[in-house]
Amino acid sequence: MNTAVKLQGCTNLKLRQLDRVVTRHYDAYIAATGLKCTQYSLLSHVVSLGPIRPSDLAQRMGMDASTLTRNLQLLMAQGWLRQGPGEDARSRLVEATQGGRLKRVEAQRAWKQAQLALNERLGGSRVAALHALLDECMGRLSEPLPD
Repeated sequence: MNTAVKLQGCTNLKLRQLDRVVTRHYDAYIAATGLKCTQYSLLSHVVSLGPIRPSDLAQRMGMDASTLTRNLQLLMAQGWLRQGPGEDARSRLVEATQGGRLKRVEAQRAWKQAQLALNERLGGSRVAALHALLDECMGRLSEPLPD
């Protein structure tokens, strides 16, 4: 008897589809704050880690530097982040303004409601299992490839 699992479909496609559905869910809750999920995540990282160099922020968030720059500009235009001088003449530091910290608090409440609603729809044990599986997969994919 062959007990091998028959794999079908594209994992990348499935993950991207799930990402879009989950992002729409969170965005629906966060929209009233004037932020999108990606902006809330960026603002939260800057509040937690800032003042921080954009290159360090991109690395911590696992983002491409050009994507980060575009998203930073949007939040700076709203007055929620500011960029100032760094340790030397060539470096810059990003930090949250008081308005940005207040915006994060507002968005945290909406994010919490989105998380609770997602937990309710999927079930707590399924969400916990999903988190564990994703963490395990990220760990395995982060390991160096064997020679």
